Amino acid sequence: MKSILLSASLLLVAIPPAALAQDSKDKPEDTEQWSPAVPVVASGGSETASPPSDATVLFGGKSLDQWVSVKDGSAARWTVADGMMTVLKGAGNIQTRQSFDSYQLHLEYRIPAGITGQGQARGNSGLFLASTGPGDTGYEMQILDSYHNDTYVNGQAGAIYKQVPPLVNPVRKPGEWQSIDVVWTKPVFAADGSLKSPAYLTAFLNGVLVQNHAELRGETTYVGKPSYKPYDRAPIKLQAHGDQSKPISFRNIWVRELPEIAR
Repeated sequence: MKSILLSASLLLVAIPPAALAQDSKDKPEDTEQWSPAVPVVASGGSETASPPSDATVLFGGKSLDQWVSVKDGSAARWTVADGMMTVLKGAGNIQTRQSFDSYQLHLEYRIPAGITGQGQARGNSGLFLASTGPGDTGYEMQILDSYHNDTYVNGQAGAIYKQVPPLVNPVRKPGEWQSIDVVWTKPVFAADGSLKSPAYLTAFLNGVLVQNHAELRGETTYVGKPSYKPYDRAPIKLQAHGDQSKPISFRNIWVRELPEIAR
């Protein structure tokens, strides 16, 4: 028994304290879910939807006047041409001038034909349903080229990033326009800042249900576990991801604020 204890003690001494500390740190891979695989389905048509009469048009094809830079609040500097806005590398993320409560949102996006790369480095962007700070904080629904492109399932198109995989994969091939429709139910906080009711997301990708009143566990994080922090109203953010071989484009974006319900 003494020899066993002595051997265990020597083993602990042989491992540098720094190595033990390193092993205890969170890693991005810790929150990547790779299975089960998300089923692939074929979506329907790609007709552009007209905004409802009570919608606020966030991008109608001509101007970025409803958007600002997340970094410093200056005018958004993405490019506008041919009825669409396209990510300008180096210009950073953009967000709406207005802040919103719970809402219905529609947007269309196109990943360019000939996109290269693999996994998270192919057509990566993100729709942040509530952007609560200047950094990459908020609640993200992933935008990615998930057409014959394997990655962790809670990071593919239609996922609540690093939290909830999509129910199915209805994405189209690069070069085709695709649509996202979401119903965002914001979290509710008590007077002391504690969480009273979590956020929920229902989402359709190309007209196919991919999130069914999914409960979020907090704000999006790349490393570590999600958590909530109090906020009231927040802008909607679009991500200019640095790993794109070719930038993606957006068009026809509108939002409808929803009546507050008791929770």
